[in-house]
Amino acid sequence: MKKVAFKTLGCKLNYSETMAIQRDFEQADYRVTDFDTQADIYIINTCSVTQSANSTCRKTVRRALRRNPEAFVAVIGCYAQLEPGEIAEIDGVDAVLGAQNKFNLLELFDDFSKRSEPMVYNADVNEAVDFHNAFSADDRTRAFLKVQDGCSYSCSFCTIPMARGESRSPGIASVVENAELLVEEGFKEIVVTGVNAGDFGRGRDEDFFMLLQELDEVDGLERIRFSSVEPNLMHEELIHYTAESKKIQPHFHMPLQSGSDQMLGLMRRRYQSGLYRERVELIKKLMPDAAIGVDVITGHPGETEELFRESYDFIDALPVSYLHVFTYSERPNTHALTIQPSIQDSIRKARTHKLRRLSKKKRFAFDTSFAGSVRPVLFEGADHNGAMLGWTDNYVRVGIPYNPHYENKILPVQLGARTREGYLIGELTPEAKEEQQVIAELTA
Repeated sequence: MKKVAFKTLGCKLNYSETMAIQRDFEQADYRVTDFDTQADIYIINTCSVTQSANSTCRKTVRRALRRNPEAFVAVIGCYAQLEPGEIAEIDGVDAVLGAQNKFNLLELFDDFSKRSEPMVYNADVNEAVDFHNAFSADDRTRAFLKVQDGCSYSCSFCTIPMARGESRSPGIASVVENAELLVEEGFKEIVVTGVNAGDFGRGRDEDFFMLLQELDEVDGLERIRFSSVEPNLMHEELIHYTAESKKIQPHFHMPLQSGSDQMLGLMRRRYQSGLYRERVELIKKLMPDAAIGVDVITGHPGETEELFRESYDFIDALPVSYLHVFTYSERPNTHALTIQPSIQDSIRKARTHKLRRLSKKKRFAFDTSFAGSVRPVLFEGADHNGAMLGWTDNYVRVGIPYNPHYENKILPVQLGARTREGYLIGELTPEAKEEQQVIAELTA
């Protein structure tokens, strides 16, 4: 039985796809092992978002070959689609597979023996028209379910359309079937994910709102979250429905990228700051306790100090909960390379630092505003130095003294002070403690 190890670079979608490929290998009687142990096959699923993709890939290949110099090394995914030649020149790489072929490793290679020259499978990205189901697990409590792939937008800074192809998705019935399988495996929460998840159903008589309505009816599924829906696709009916749903959690992640309308135009985004503000205000009006996460890019070409300050002030004034801040990175064949002025790296990093400080301030204020309240928490199984961690419905991290009986359970918790580790100290309500004690005694 050959041993295979996997390494994922990049987003949650990449993780879900790696897990799908891993399951294929397991079903073919390969033994999955940790990436930092000796294996016969190493599979590296790459990301193309930042300029460091090449160096990160090289370092990861070297890590694998240090464990076993004779191992078969396959590099797949977004970076493999965009720069197959660069990857093929990395010493020790045996196979390079882009968007169309990354799920076909078992079909393309029989024995996975070391090669003198790498095999490159890199079709035109426009041929990547099939949708491959995938999901990944997060501590056996949450599953990230892929419902959409590719992107049909043309943002100035982004290579994803070149790496993954046009937006595509399965039918609602297929997604619901996968959700039901995850529930059967014991998952309480599903996070709906994709490159541009809100674009689900493009080209068909289905859309993202319809998908959420169907998922809301899945028996046994207790929590639904959805990741990264564009502001122009965060329709008012979707927000209203979330406010009324018992399963869809009051937690939104909505990319902004810049709070300056001039910068949004340069970035080729499909909205302006006024629409974003309206969406945030509606969310907070209907769900005052909702968490709202924001994606922001600093140092994009054309971002003068005045435009950065405009963006900073816009975000500072919004009642959002946390930021994911990305420093702009030049990517080949993107429109942003034609825009002037280019921003110095030191200035980009300084702006990123300012926004990350703002994010910490907003996260602290949001979390501590719930001290003294009771919220439902889904607990994970890992022991963090005697603490058991979980997430509230509105995405606040909570810790209680470790108790294995609480794993994968949703329990009411009284929230207290925030620790240096970034979570609120919690305590089960007296009623929940009593109920869990009875259950523990009955199952002992």
